[in-house]
Amino acid sequence: MASQAPTPAAASTSAPAQEVEKAPEKPAQPPTAAEEFSKKLTASLTTLAAGTKAPNRQQMMTAMLDAGAVKEKTEVSVDITPTGLAVDAIEAATPIAEECVIGQVRDGKVAVTILPVLASGRCFVGDVH
Repeated sequence: MASQAPTPAAASTSAPAQEVEKAPEKPAQPPTAAEEFSKKLTASLTTLAAGTKAPNRQQMMTAMLDAGAVKEKTEVSVDITPTGLAVDAIEAATPIAEECVIGQVRDGKVAVTILPVLASGRCFVGDVH
């Protein structure tokens, strides 16, 4: 008769849960000028998008100015393609400090983001501003 070696019982060595030290919370940083402007721009573009799902360049410029942008520094993308069709989305941007706040309206939905200013000092690439 073949004898089987007894299998060792699985030892249950559950260690007590260790408390993970939490990193001390950093004090809340005040929002940057670009972050403050992006909140105002979001509100302004949301109001615009509620009235029209596909605003034109002038409406985008007005929304930017309503949010506090400087007209001479504000760039707005085209609203009509070279073939005469309406664009899928329209964008507007303005530099705030060393960042660009860019707002977009597409099908009545608003998106706002903050990106670095380009080397040219502008927010958009190309000739149409």
